[in-house]
Amino acid sequence: MTPLVSEVSPTTAPYRASDPPDPVPELTVAPPLPVSPDDPPAPPPSPPWGRRRVLLLNATFEPLTALPLRRAIVLLVCGKAEVVHGDAAGLVLHSATDAVEVPSVIRLVAYVRVPYRARVPLTRAALMHRDRFRCAYCGGRAETIDHVVPRSRGGTHTWENCVACCARCNHRKADKLLAELGWPLRTMPTAPRGRHWRLLAGLVDADPLWLPYLGETAA
Repeated sequence: MTPLVSEVSPTTAPYRASDPPDPVPELTVAPPLPVSPDDPPAPPPSPPWGRRRVLLLNATFEPLTALPLRRAIVLLVCGKAEVVHGDAAGLVLHSATDAVEVPSVIRLVAYVRVPYRARVPLTRAALMHRDRFRCAYCGGRAETIDHVVPRSRGGTHTWENCVACCARCNHRKADKLLAELGWPLRTMPTAPRGRHWRLLAGLVDADPLWLPYLGETAA
């Protein structure tokens, strides 16, 4: 049988907002199991339930978007998606008749077609991922963003003129040109390409379980 093919934006859920809501049973979190002194250390605490996000993959394992937890549970309960990776803490949601593993990564059962957008929006999160959180001038830990050619001197706010930068280099560079300082760029800034970059552009923090699906640049 040919899978259903439809259009979906990579930054929104794969169903129209006008669709009637799917019925979802009331779910509660199962109490954690007792901890033994011999057990490995517990994983870091997860974000509050209202801010939890779940990575949604296409049927081909291509990343589509980061869904609210409730929407992800709806897709699982209705059989439209399956769990690829569960919550690192092993949490399970229970209702009167069902038990659903809290997901971190889910995958659509049917393939959806995604319109390709060539230009990735320039955001702080995506730029930091592109430069691997390293200063473009000294290679130290980046804390901010700098315009290679300062805006005050005609520089543009584009991928090709923006780099990750540490606070020290940002302060020293101020509104000077690199030629005036004699500074080299560690790498030439370019616009990233690839569908997963549109998802990275909207992410601040990513669950480590997501990283294999977001490309090597997210690691």
